[in-house]
Amino acid sequence: MEKWIYILERWQKILWGMPMLVLLLVSGALLMVKTRFFLFRKSDLIVRKTIGSLGAKKQQGITSFQAVTTALAGTLGVGSIVGVATAITMGGAGALFWMCVSALFGMMCKYGEVVLAMHYRHKENGVSYGGAMYVLEKGCRMPVLGVLFALFCILASFGIGNITPTNTIVESVRVYLPLPPLFITALLAVLVASLIFGKGNRIMRLNEKLIPFVSVLYIAACGYLLFLHREHLFSAVLFVLQDAFAIDALEGGIGGFVISKAIHFGVSRGVFSNEAGMGSSPLSHAGVVDANPVEQGFWGIFEVFFDTLVICLITGMMILTSDAYGLGLEGAALVIACFQEGFGVWGGILFACAIVSFALPSILGWYYYARECIHYLFTTKFMLHLYQACFLGVLVCCGSFDFVYVWYLADVLNALMAIPNLISLFLLNKDVVKLTKEYLILYGR
Repeated sequence: MEKWIYILERWQKILWGMPMLVLLLVSGALLMVKTRFFLFRKSDLIVRKTIGSLGAKKQQGITSFQAVTTALAGTLGVGSIVGVATAITMGGAGALFWMCVSALFGMMCKYGEVVLAMHYRHKENGVSYGGAMYVLEKGCRMPVLGVLFALFCILASFGIGNITPTNTIVESVRVYLPLPPLFITALLAVLVASLIFGKGNRIMRLNEKLIPFVSVLYIAACGYLLFLHREHLFSAVLFVLQDAFAIDALEGGIGGFVISKAIHFGVSRGVFSNEAGMGSSPLSHAGVVDANPVEQGFWGIFEVFFDTLVICLITGMMILTSDAYGLGLEGAALVIACFQEGFGVWGGILFACAIVSFALPSILGWYYYARECIHYLFTTKFMLHLYQACFLGVLVCCGSFDFVYVWYLADVLNALMAIPNLISLFLLNKDVVKLTKEYLILYGR
């Protein structure tokens, strides 16, 4: 196992080196500038067309809200909660600052991805399919990269969409129920199997109801913990800013290393959280039938905002104001300790229930992504059935994987997805700008 961890660590450092981080930030910054900062200029329009439009009209088929909750299901809990704890323990408190900075550019990345996925989507038997693979094939004329993206997405579904959330569920449950990991994963596999064998809309209907409820519950719990430790809030904010730029360490000659580490884990964990630049969530957005590409792109902006600037930020501040921070805990164990401090033993149980409620939709959301990619690559049902068997088999066996191994594997697979997707963003950003300008001329008042 140590050999595999070493190999994955090396690849993680290569793939998530400075070139990748710069590529992610520049792709978002480029769209930000070319659209004349419409993210800020038209923020009121974005709000009206997203959360302000809920209940305005009944959409046929997959709705915009179902698409965004399915996309959020792929990140909330594991990426936005456990990922934040991991970023802080591995990259320092400053990683939280860089995570939020990267989210501003991530909003534009996600916006561009969704707009392109909607613009270049493919319709078959009345059903819409879309994603980076169609964008690369039809927009960039690079079908080979489209195939590679689809393959990388299928592989990533075993990492970020299977091993990581399953490992988190096992870790959270075993704090209170000392059950064998295999028993927990077997029960989870039965539950997942009962949901994935059927139409994809079943997954989206579940996410539409579960994600908002658990999100509100989690935000309220974190808000209460922040209120309990309100006297530490200002010092925690100063600590984040100080660590983000390593102010005290600059004279000692290690400031560059500390800043680099904070940026690395802040940006990489931010991408793991909101998946901006990876090209995953457009796979669900493209299924919305009666939606304008730009307006659906607004939901991509909302997705990153809610995921990172709400859930991630409140989680990070809750950790940093807690006495549990600095005890050597990491991942889910650190967040559980924070909840236990504020709510007692019931707080830990509350968090365990919340993380399971987040992680299960994450597994289902990534299964949905992989299923769309399998549909793109293969015409027979056999490959889907083979994938389902492998997906459930990995789910059963991965409950006792090493914590470090799990995160390195997820990082490597995420980066492999991001590379072809970012290529399409750079080559077709002019299409995003053109569609945005046309929309704002007609509806931007």
